[in-house]
Amino acid sequence: MCLQEIKASPDQVPAALWGLNDYWCCWHGDKGYSGVALHVRRSAAPERPRFTHPPFDYENRIVSVDALGVEVVSVYVPNGGKDFPAKMRFLEALIGWADERRASGRTIVICGDLNIARTDRDVHPKERKPRAIGQLPEERQLLERLIAEDLVDVGRALDPDNDGLFTWWAPWRNMRERNIGWRLDYVLATSGLAARAVSCPVQKDVGTSDHAPVLATFSE
Repeated sequence: MCLQEIKASPDQVPAALWGLNDYWCCWHGDKGYSGVALHVRRSAAPERPRFTHPPFDYENRIVSVDALGVEVVSVYVPNGGKDFPAKMRFLEALIGWADERRASGRTIVICGDLNIARTDRDVHPKERKPRAIGQLPEERQLLERLIAEDLVDVGRALDPDNDGLFTWWAPWRNMRERNIGWRLDYVLATSGLAARAVSCPVQKDVGTSDHAPVLATFSE
């Protein structure tokens, strides 16, 4: 289970969350801003696995773990509204990291809020704004470069004809209920693993966040 924008430091997390039955937990956050977390089933890792952060991590935005031969990554790409160059640098570094993993033959899954709508189709027509951050051509080019590193956009691959496949809705004017949203949250898996993907729905009616969970299931 990958979480993003947790906005809390470990000392602010209730003990019950650290003690979730059958899970190892890594909480990589700070007070009131950013942050990511990973929960790994103990059945996938009998002993506590090693959680790591790539060198380009800043503002507690990325954590990865190896479990059952798969490197799972929880990532929260900067929005870019306050510092767009920082967002671009982060994406460039993420591309380099994925390229290294691909070259070494690693199986990876990148899960999280990438803060980019991949195409116009991933934004409701009423929300399409050519110069809006999250829809800029230069951002989309970097996302395509990331996916090109032997990664598959699992959600879109399994639901290619869905024009209403969104994961985020502005928290006003009943945007979520009307499904006027953006697709910002992804599961990107290396092609071999993606070929075993069974489903990857957006759980639109789950939770109280302005983002919805994305649940990917892979066959053994």
